[in-house]
Amino acid sequence: MKVALFDTKGKETSKKVELSDSIFAVELNEHAFYLDVKLHLANQRQGTHKSKERGEIAGSTRKIKKQKGTGTARAGSIKSGVFRGGGRMFGPRPRNYSFKLNKKIRKVARRSALTAKLQKGELIVLQNVSFDSIKTKNYSEFLTNFDVLGKNSLLVVAEENKNVYLSARNLKGAKVINASELNTYDISKANKVLLCEGSLNVIEQNLS
Repeated sequence: MKVALFDTKGKETSKKVELSDSIFAVELNEHAFYLDVKLHLANQRQGTHKSKERGEIAGSTRKIKKQKGTGTARAGSIKSGVFRGGGRMFGPRPRNYSFKLNKKIRKVARRSALTAKLQKGELIVLQNVSFDSIKTKNYSEFLTNFDVLGKNSLLVVAEENKNVYLSARNLKGAKVINASELNTYDISKANKVLLCEGSLNVIEQNLS
């Protein structure tokens, strides 16, 4: 399919860009979409949570009261989890939350995400973006042209562009990534996805 190409000022040019139907016009797969987002969020978790159990609490090992005759439950250690200051029973331990997801499923999910954005009119193809210097003001004006300043926006560039990346870093909701790092979570979170013309070849190579 062919879509309009926009310039960096947010105006439609006379040029049309060809998008691959195998990536931008596929049948939506919601389950693959869900799994890829779940994988991304799971990989963000550090899993370093830890609480002390009774064997790790500092304290006396003396039996705190006699076994029978007290009228209450028997107790053998002040470090038991039933007492204040004791260890936590079945507390969290360090663990890895990541899981395996096949590459084919991840590709299906990302194709579905791009297709959904295009169908909603939230995906725009524009000319390659470049700045001569690092200025947040320049990127703010750029986002204003596409009416996404203050909203979640995703700019996908063909290759690393330090000036563009650093100019966007201080703006809330603005994100710049390389086409090779494109993922389902960032696509779905953005109110508008801005694809640079040069990034299309990389996306097609990775997702075809």
